[in-house]
Amino acid sequence: MKAVVNKHLFLFDGSPPFGKMLGSKFADLSLNDKGKIAILFVEREGWMEYMGRYTNMLLANGVTNFDYLPLSSNQTNNYINELIFCTGIIIGGGKTERYHEYIVDTEIGKYIRKRYEKGILVAGFSTGALISPEKCVIPPIDNAGRQHLFLSGLGLLRDCMISVHFTKWNEEENLKKAIYKVKVPIGYGIDDEEGLYFKNGVLSGSEGDKIYIFNT
Repeated sequence: MKAVVNKHLFLFDGSPPFGKMLGSKFADLSLNDKGKIAILFVEREGWMEYMGRYTNMLLANGVTNFDYLPLSSNQTNNYINELIFCTGIIIGGGKTERYHEYIVDTEIGKYIRKRYEKGILVAGFSTGALISPEKCVIPPIDNAGRQHLFLSGLGLLRDCMISVHFTKWNEEENLKKAIYKVKVPIGYGIDDEEGLYFKNGVLSGSEGDKIYIFNT
């Protein structure tokens, strides 16, 4: 009989990325000190110092092996070779259009989907959370054209929309309009310092004061 593979997706709004509960859960599922976590990010000045915001809580829970993979338009098979040995993948935050360009319709995006289906953990922070569903909606505040962008996403979640910086960006009306436009039954708004955990595509846990859920 074929073994059942569970899929695990962690979505967070912003800083600090991992809260205590979901950070501990991610560390445990990624095999703690026996695991290896890949962090995908768009390089910017001071990026190494910034990585601590992703790793500190995992380090506190025994994870010690990290692979930092800066994204670009000239990615090679070396990236995929690195991901082969990872027990968890983190997609960082930043300019959403850039992350979308470098991940979603690329070989790396295909490989992330493949590894996720095989049970490798994926965590998305801010931008990483936005691009995780099958449909990705980038709000006007988060793109150069200052308009809603309706794009394909990674497809790690189906039949839902994700909105980040929910209260700070005043995203309630935008999220409601988006779920009607793309015809999905549910939308999740994630606030600062809040995280959601999906097991096999179903919301199974959260960390933070509030969860914003809207149904069509």
